[in-house]
Amino acid sequence: MIRMRHFLLWMTLFLSLSASAQSAAQLYEQGKALYDAKKYEAALPKLKSAAEKGHKKAQYRLGYCYDKGKGVKEDDEKAFYWYAKAAAQNHAKAQYQLGRCYKKGEGTKVDLAKAVAYFQKAAKQDNADAMYALGKCYLKGQGVAADEQKAKSWFQKAVRDKKDGKDILKKIRTDAAEGDEDAVKILSLLGM
Repeated sequence: MIRMRHFLLWMTLFLSLSASAQSAAQLYEQGKALYDAKKYEAALPKLKSAAEKGHKKAQYRLGYCYDKGKGVKEDDEKAFYWYAKAAAQNHAKAQYQLGRCYKKGEGTKVDLAKAVAYFQKAAKQDNADAMYALGKCYLKGQGVAADEQKAKSWFQKAVRDKKDGKDILKKIRTDAAEGDEDAVKILSLLGM
């Protein structure tokens, strides 16, 4: 009899956790659909509910809404909070954004060593933006010792990325054409 009660208790707990996870996923999908349709204000309650239930993609997207003012007033501290939640669950885009927050002091104090650490975590997951950011850190000696060879290596990885490499190279070329000295240096390192 006791074993049956334990079994039923565990099954009830398992089913309630499964339902919670499922509802977080459903909330995220509904919120994402609204977000993708640029209905940001309608997306926010669903994203927030999913984020509060621990859904890492919802946490990232909610952070992005606060970061860019999509459906809400821009709030760097709230953006940082939600990015940190998603980054703790190994979400690469959130790790990159958290690194950016630390580098620029948005929602937190500037901490270049933490910025580099988060860029490295995201870069290890093939996030091209993080690879590029890491290259810039090595180029300028921000949070790490300046090292042109490591900078070049990260820039090469970023522009060779199958998903985002072309966009990053386009941005570098545009910045260089507008007189950005760092972009000119990067193109030189890349032999372009």
